[in-house]
Amino acid sequence: MRMAIGVILIIGALILAYLGITGLQESTSAVNFLGIELRAEDSGAKQVAIIELIGAIVAFMGGIYLLSSKKR
Repeated sequence: MRMAIGVILIIGALILAYLGITGLQESTSAVNFLGIELRAEDSGAKQVAIIELIGAIVAFMGGIYLLSSKKR
C-alpha cells in the first residue's frame, strides 16, 4: 500500500511541477515596440505557479520517503 501511494505522489509531483513551470512562464509577457521593451506580469498567476511548484516538491519528497522507508 505504501508503495502505491508513493508512486501516486511522485506522479502527482511531476504533474504539479509541469503545471507550475508552464504557469510561471506564461505569467510574464514582453513586447518590443520601437526599440522599447514593454513587460507585463500577472502576479496572481505567478503566485499560483509558485504554490504548485512548492506542492510538487513536498509531494515528491513524501513519495520518495514512502518508497524508501522499510516495513516495520
